[in-house]
Amino acid sequence: MRYVWSMREPPMTRILLIESGSRSLAENLLPVLRRHMGADVPIDLVTCYNGLPAGFDPDTVVFRVGDYGTPERRKELMCTLRSRNYGVAGMICSAEPIMTKWKWLIALRVPAKFFIVNENGDYFWANRANAAIIRQFVSIRLGLSGAGAVRTFARLLLFPFSVLFLLLYAFTVHARRRMRLALHPQKSHS
Repeated sequence: MRYVWSMREPPMTRILLIESGSRSLAENLLPVLRRHMGADVPIDLVTCYNGLPAGFDPDTVVFRVGDYGTPERRKELMCTLRSRNYGVAGMICSAEPIMTKWKWLIALRVPAKFFIVNENGDYFWANRANAAIIRQFVSIRLGLSGAGAVRTFARLLLFPFSVLFLLLYAFTVHARRRMRLALHPQKSHS
């Protein structure tokens, strides 16, 4: 990720789009990208789907994550993406668990300025000016806002006590078993 602390917009030489959401989001996003970032800027696509989203140029460079299943192939993909000198990259962050690990791996490894697309097709730059929006976006995704926030905080507070209870219970059960075997060794062979 590049230009996180900067308000500067990089040159729009080539765009990488990570299609980590419903196909319809990418299809609806394409005209917006063309209007705001340039009609002639090439857009490459990282996807888990077959085929191209509607409206994409047939000459679009497509990277299908299914083709990069081994660690060596993933490393090769990251090297390829880095070598293509993307000025801008966008990732769809809808409420769908599609390509989650892939999009964050790419965001960490590809030196480009990222924009984030929500499930409504709106996008915003990942920079310090949008820190409040990003914080709100993350809190909603983690369930830390609205009515679910109290429940999530309660779960976080109760988690250590739940683990402690389970460990004590397991210790008690195993200790009783060992004591019973120590007191009555002949019953262990039956």
